Amino acid sequence: MLVVDSQVHIWENVMLPAWHRQIETYSKDDLLAEMATAGVDAVLLHPPGAVEGGNELALAAAAAHPDKFAVLGHVPPDTPDESRELLEARLTQPGYLGLRYIFALPGRENWPHDGTMDWIYQTCEEKGLPLGLLAFSFLPKVAEVAERHPGLRLLIDHLGVQPSAKDDAAFETLPDLLALAKYPNVAVKLSDAPVHSSAEYPYRNIHDHIHRIFDAFGPERCFWGTDLSREPCSYRQCVTMFTEELPWLTGNDLELVMGRALCNWIGWDLPA
Repeated sequence: MLVVDSQVHIWENVMLPAWHRQIETYSKDDLLAEMATAGVDAVLLHPPGAVEGGNELALAAAAAHPDKFAVLGHVPPDTPDESRELLEARLTQPGYLGLRYIFALPGRENWPHDGTMDWIYQTCEEKGLPLGLLAFSFLPKVAEVAERHPGLRLLIDHLGVQPSAKDDAAFETLPDLLALAKYPNVAVKLSDAPVHSSAEYPYRNIHDHIHRIFDAFGPERCFWGTDLSREPCSYRQCVTMFTEELPWLTGNDLELVMGRALCNWIGWDLPA
């Protein structure tokens, strides 16, 4: 079974925010070593939003290991003229498959609402690029985008939940997420799941929430993943939580969720 992680960060000579591992460098080689111990075949890299040079670091990893890494990067949406040129240049590089955005930093909170992102939506739709969004706070807005851009493949981060919330409180946004399932151009990453439970492994108190998401979106639009630098457990346990502890996830559905469906969605041609 092909196992592909839908989100991991790498970084160099910088400290990520406190909710991530507090080490100055987490390199592609560090990640490759952890992947080997966990049984993870490939990873979709997401350059950290607040880190300069993150796109270049991820692209270098994808160029060095095209069978292990691909990239959902970002260009500044508030400088469209310059960013269009930058995006064109990056798309010529191996492994740069699409874009992904968070809006948690000061000055970016209104970007999903004030028109700043409009050219990104249009460009991704025209070019066939998947677009990832940390969208827990504006899931109804995603519905508007999905309707307006039916050819745009949208990818919702982290179960659609608030990043710091746990247990049932984390899933207060679940109705808004499930409402998006009717749009065939919206998919969801089942990533970061252990973070959102106060229980011990295998975090059974959130399994029903994950099951509801799976039932709504189906195996071709649900993608396993981690956001590894935030996880409270081992990388291997992030895998086995899904492969061994969810009795309703088996057979072809399991193979799709653990990697094949993500590859199909983002256009990553990995061997079986």
